[in-house]
Amino acid sequence: MTSVAPSSHQAAQKQRQHDNKLTKRIMREAGTAIVDYNMIEDGDKVMVCLSGGKDSYSMLDILLALQKRAPIHFDIIAVNLDQKQPGFPAHVLPDYLTQLGVPFHIENQDTYSIVKRLIPEGKTTCSLCSRLRRGILYRVAAELGATKIALGHHRDDILATFFLNLFYAAKLKSMPPKLVSDDGRHTVIRPLAYIAEKDLIAYSELKQFPIIPCNLCGSQENLKRQEVGRMIAAWEKESPKKVWNTFKALSAIAPSHLMDRNLFDFAGLRPTGVADDNGDKAFDADTFADTTDPADTDFTQANGDHHDRPGHPSTQSADAQAAGTLTTGNPSRARTIRIQSL
Repeated sequence: MTSVAPSSHQAAQKQRQHDNKLTKRIMREAGTAIVDYNMIEDGDKVMVCLSGGKDSYSMLDILLALQKRAPIHFDIIAVNLDQKQPGFPAHVLPDYLTQLGVPFHIENQDTYSIVKRLIPEGKTTCSLCSRLRRGILYRVAAELGATKIALGHHRDDILATFFLNLFYAAKLKSMPPKLVSDDGRHTVIRPLAYIAEKDLIAYSELKQFPIIPCNLCGSQENLKRQEVGRMIAAWEKESPKKVWNTFKALSAIAPSHLMDRNLFDFAGLRPTGVADDNGDKAFDADTFADTTDPADTDFTQANGDHHDRPGHPSTQSADAQAAGTLTTGNPSRARTIRIQSL
């Protein structure tokens, strides 16, 4: 028999189903991360840092969608730092944001010249550029009265930071979904913390955001972060569950099974005579779950085996996970609110 190629209508329908699944997954994961870490509360003014890249465009789009469905009120203002890079299309973001009807502020600061003057050619510019950018954005947040600063770091950024600290700084440290800024004046949030970069790439292509390339830091070759990124990508191809399990481990810490004396009182440790499942099992053989599961998963699915761990996404109700949630007030007395499904 001769096989019949699918019609263009069938292909289009399949693509729509794929796009709808991607959108729902991204919204669910962002909503789950927001409620897990109480990122956005009633009355917040969220400053969305918009660089012109796929991640920050996606973050703005996601927060705007969640804002419409949340029964709590929070404001959004998009902020771009124009660093005066040669050839930067200064009209793109204002035109895009005006078309959306989103309040925005463009901060013009020539950090590009400062970085190029102080950093020798071929050397990494990321550290200085980041410090300059951070200081400016903190100032702008205070001037605008923003209560939260939203950054577009995703799951792979968080993993890469973990491995960079592990390999090159000998620290078990990453970038958390929520933290107070180093000047002690602002709350920094990362709503994309649970979302894989490959999903954001697909979402950006779906939405056709007007991407602005960065010619300062992202174009430099052989950066350690790029090296780690390639390692994560290779793991993703080999065994997606390996990547998800590494990410899950960042929220499943067992201080008594590490070596940090500041986190666990090893010096004062004494037998209690009471059996403890978390006690030492040095004579037991290591057993690990299979790591060859297919890649088509998301953070909430990948974490289904930790239902009883406080603060974990899987402690949210199945209904809340499926739709995405936002919360009002303090988490200890919060009312978790369902966002309608897209």
